[in-house]
Amino acid sequence: MPARCNLIIDSCCDLPPGVVDRPGVELVRFPFVCGGDELLDDLWQSTDMHAFYGRMRKGASPTTSHPAAAELRRAFERSIEDGVPAVYLSFSSGLSSHFDFASTVLEEVLEERPDADVRIVDTRLASTGEALLVYEALRKRDDGFTVEEMEAWANKARFQVGVYFMVDDLDALRRGGRIPRAVAFAGSKLNVKPLLTIAADGKLAMAGAARGRKKGLRALAEKFVEDVDLVAPAVVCMGHADCEDDMEKLLKMLPGDGSVLRSVCQPIGPVIGSHVGPGMVSIAFWGHEGSRA
Repeated sequence: MPARCNLIIDSCCDLPPGVVDRPGVELVRFPFVCGGDELLDDLWQSTDMHAFYGRMRKGASPTTSHPAAAELRRAFERSIEDGVPAVYLSFSSGLSSHFDFASTVLEEVLEERPDADVRIVDTRLASTGEALLVYEALRKRDDGFTVEEMEAWANKARFQVGVYFMVDDLDALRRGGRIPRAVAFAGSKLNVKPLLTIAADGKLAMAGAARGRKKGLRALAEKFVEDVDLVAPAVVCMGHADCEDDMEKLLKMLPGDGSVLRSVCQPIGPVIGSHVGPGMVSIAFWGHEGSRA
């Protein structure tokens, strides 16, 4: 069946390249700077994950920004040239100015190409949460969703995604202004691992705390049990920032087996990783309808 809707996604979804590298899907790459090197997040295809997080462990503080207008224009124009209406599932407006900037660039492109149909959805998600939404959107595209159906589904489904994560060191989030300084200080001194989530407005929010990583992983599994809707697509997206063993431990704590639960696992990309630091473990799953609203 010919596609009735193409997708534009960005590298903050942290999905494996093999999942998104397909006809009709455009990838917007976010830039980052590490050790003076200006690079593009291409889902670890040209950057070594272990080396990146190793530099952070030695004190490097990578910086990030939203993609340049030229990068966005190329993605929009390539999608338009394909001749199929498209939806861009964008990184959360609650964590970056990117959504507003991309919306402006898209408006300019559509003024030049009024015959085109490209829409943008603020996922209000990031990393594994965004990955889960994109993963299901790819399946719905293959099932023949129209651009209208995709836009309507994404605007509703984004509030059904449950996402929780634990970081090893809160300093990176503190530097980025995404958590209060007092929370970061207490966490580092008391070995408390705050559990974080992404609220309905797309911003970070506290979801609990645990003393130490082992209890933190157990708490993530408990959040999954509390919130998961096993009637929804039984897919779990998991991510790790150079701590694959901990991610595997978390996976083994989840109920069900391969016939009930299918996992999609990927290292956290350099853009998200710049803000969460090495040691972050994340899980995203389908919760009950409107659970994040």
